[in-house]
Amino acid sequence: MNPRMKQSQFLSAFLALALLAMIPGTAPAQNRAGAGTQLTTPAAPSSALEPAQSSTAAPDAAPKATLADFAWLEGRWQGNWGPRVAEQCWTSPKVGMMLGTFRLVEDEKTLVIELFTLVEKPGTLDFYFRHFTPALVPWEKTDATLLKLVSLDATKATFENPVDGEPKHSILTRLDADTFVSRSEIIPDGGDMQVIEITYHRQKAAAAPPNAGSAARR
Repeated sequence: MNPRMKQSQFLSAFLALALLAMIPGTAPAQNRAGAGTQLTTPAAPSSALEPAQSSTAAPDAAPKATLADFAWLEGRWQGNWGPRVAEQCWTSPKVGMMLGTFRLVEDEKTLVIELFTLVEKPGTLDFYFRHFTPALVPWEKTDATLLKLVSLDATKATFENPVDGEPKHSILTRLDADTFVSRSEIIPDGGDMQVIEITYHRQKAAAAPPNAGSAARR
């Protein structure tokens, strides 16, 4: 397996995203030039990493969508993948795009960082992502990966990779106002499809402590 395939399979996820969030996939370890982190696959929780069949058949035309359909993503989110903590942060929609970040942490160590954008196109959206080491050395030596929106309803959005299967699909399913599931379907050349799912929960901002002036007035 070549280094590019290892890294594409390893992650997250879409973010995402995964996103964007694309999540590290099936590679048992990775240590690419410029990447100082070695990663090993954790014991997979139920439904976290398993052979499966694709849940999506791409329609002929992109669905109508705007960034307003994804404004609910704004804020901080956290989920778990085995012993690892996955974090996502999204900005509000502005000037035709939303910006997201992803961080995967284990044992107080950052394993990978991901940047992703949702960009408005005429009548639809494109999802771009790229992975980095903590020193911001990119894993991918080519352009950012592009996923096209192929399906959208009130609770579920599906993006598809038109070039290869790493990942083939990235799917966001909104369970309620503060919970969503990120699903990546990875189809490596000559291998079985693998599915990675992470459930994210919204992280509420901590209440600011009262300042000295307000405390004194009370």
